[in-house]
Amino acid sequence: MSGLTHSAHCSGGLSRFHLSARPASRVMRVCRPRCTAAPAVAAPATTLRFAKYQGLGNDFILVDNRHSATPLVTPSQAAKACDRHFGVGADGVIFALPPQAPDSDYAMRIYNSDGSEPEMCGNGIRCLARFVAELDADAPRRYRVDTLAGLIQPELLPGGRVRVDMGEPILEANAIPTTLQPTTPEGAVVKQCLTVDGKEWFFTCVSMGNPHAITFGYQDGTLIQTDSIDLQRVGPLFEHNPVFPARTNTEFVEILSPSHVRMLVWERGAGITLACGTGACATVVAGVLEGRLDRSCRVDLPGGPLEIEWRQADNRIYMTGPAELVFEGTTSLTGDEA
Repeated sequence: MSGLTHSAHCSGGLSRFHLSARPASRVMRVCRPRCTAAPAVAAPATTLRFAKYQGLGNDFILVDNRHSATPLVTPSQAAKACDRHFGVGADGVIFALPPQAPDSDYAMRIYNSDGSEPEMCGNGIRCLARFVAELDADAPRRYRVDTLAGLIQPELLPGGRVRVDMGEPILEANAIPTTLQPTTPEGAVVKQCLTVDGKEWFFTCVSMGNPHAITFGYQDGTLIQTDSIDLQRVGPLFEHNPVFPARTNTEFVEILSPSHVRMLVWERGAGITLACGTGACATVVAGVLEGRLDRSCRVDLPGGPLEIEWRQADNRIYMTGPAELVFEGTTSLTGDEA
């Protein structure tokens, strides 16, 4: 599809957006909303150019922010833009910022769909790598990206795939953080019991720069069947559980074989999403620590599969998966509303 435009004149924080979709073979149906008249006095609006990318259905609004270390969009504006009914629609807004270190290429910051700011996002950084390659008109290469979780290194591969050196997992309870009692001499929380929604779950806690709680089953020995998980019900109960002082992402994992699992995720600040890259990485780490999984594993998510490897030689985790451009456009944002 080429030359598609969509303009919606509405009151509120997101008042107009213009879409240019690619590739030309795609077809999109556009519904023109019926909106109320704008107020007599409107707040000044700024026009923001963006590109929307998705990694296994985990979708993001990407913003070229290379000229400034301060994000062009506020958390409140990001939440409005992410609204799937009144905004562009996304799981988060990602900013390509100037590097923080002399040997880095870029910095990345993210606002979730609720306006909160996570430390990192695995699917998001794959999308960022494709986005900056388009901006720079670069041949496929490896990037060094500063994040709130430290230096992350995505590498573009043929066929639209991206392999990411996610660094080393963090296992010490205090650093994740969680107040669950450690179960190993090194201070890790592995297969610890937590009662939620009247059930006793076994959890292993891992940080990939952001906190994750992973469960493969219950204290009575029953293993997770993903089809039986009421994610909308139990997800918030784990995210806001007081044993996770910074809240947590939660992964519910069904083991298909030692090298193949199926995973559902409740993301901190975003809720149910189709995929979570850091969650897939944390899942393989947890599975190895519990003696359930191999170090190389396929993780099936609702949006598709990721290949995860936790290398014993260097203790680093490598994630490989796709990232695709959905469309490009502009949106008009009014002044922030606290």
